[in-house]
Amino acid sequence: MKTTKEVYLDNAATTKTDPKVLEAMLPYFSEHYGNPSSMYKLGHESKMVIDEAREEIAKILGGVRPDEILFTSGGTESDNLAILGSARKNKEKKNHIITSKIEHHAVLHPCEKLEKEGFEVTYLPVDKYGLVNPKDVKNALRKDTVLVSIMYANNEIGTIEPISEIAEVIKNFKKENKTQFPYFHTDACQAAGYLNLNINDLGVDMLTLNGSKIYGPKGIGILYLKTGVKIEPLVYGGGQEKNLRSGTENIAGIVGLTKALKLADEKKEEETERLLKLGKKLKEEILKTIPKTFLNGHPEKRLPNNINITILDIEGEALILHLDQYGIYTSTGSACTSHSLDPSHVILAIGLPYEAAHGSLRFALGRYTTEEDIDYVLEKLPGVVENLRKISPTKIDMSKLKL
Repeated sequence: MKTTKEVYLDNAATTKTDPKVLEAMLPYFSEHYGNPSSMYKLGHESKMVIDEAREEIAKILGGVRPDEILFTSGGTESDNLAILGSARKNKEKKNHIITSKIEHHAVLHPCEKLEKEGFEVTYLPVDKYGLVNPKDVKNALRKDTVLVSIMYANNEIGTIEPISEIAEVIKNFKKENKTQFPYFHTDACQAAGYLNLNINDLGVDMLTLNGSKIYGPKGIGILYLKTGVKIEPLVYGGGQEKNLRSGTENIAGIVGLTKALKLADEKKEEETERLLKLGKKLKEEILKTIPKTFLNGHPEKRLPNNINITILDIEGEALILHLDQYGIYTSTGSACTSHSLDPSHVILAIGLPYEAAHGSLRFALGRYTTEEDIDYVLEKLPGVVENLRKISPTKIDMSKLKL
């Protein structure tokens, strides 16, 4: 029988909207509802709100130009706009793209689409921790490379990629070849609220963020687009967002995203420290009390809220359903592919066999996670694992895995 207690540990999939964010958004549903493109006062007021939001976000990104901030419907659209938009716009000059094997599907699927259109894509391998080697980027660069897209932090295993180092490799390549290509894009949706978002430090040309990962509203995101980077739109219509993303602006969403990003930036150091402690307790106790378990991702270069653990000899999906009966909500990886029974492409990319990949479990802690929540998980998880292993036909020899 399902318990009334709820412990939400899937914050990498989406987050609860912060009450302060909701409060900031409410007036823009029924009071300040004017279309920003209208010439009258109500519309002008809405346009001013959007302009102010761009300025606030630009400051958080290290003082970039406000007009370099484009509002979209979320991280997926921003990734698609960056990748499809930049590739198609410059296809007469360049037709090669570099990405990694562990990207979110919002990056991988557009790349696959471009392959069907005649582009060539290099999918870089990662090491056993999920790290992209900047030397591999350097070796893959070609004179016809139009774009490099490497995520800032992985949504499944939490590994933080060396974005600034990769940016330096690309910068040197551009200098040596006297070219503005390739553009460098990073999906930073998981990084917001925990890592440095200063564009000057990162050295990227395009950066993706969204509201649903930072306790903001769903259905809103941004694409930072450096001045001079040429892309073409995916959506045509009224010419909003510098003619790159048509459609009446989601004012309430924009206000909510801006408020959420400001709060996340303000709480960054405090939250990082708090979540590191909770995550350390969760990880160490699981590895100590449950046999045949190990951590996925880099042991240190990882997001403070991400604990991805493989529990051998069980199906991750079965574990999720059993934990759900105790009100514990977690996942095996990306929420965008939860309908698939295939093992995680990220877990396979770091070298684990199919049988082991099926047993990966991601705990994504968040702003509302408490020590009591962690204790509750540690109380229930061992028994659930033991029961599932009793009926599991899979028996993996952990000593034969290359960990």
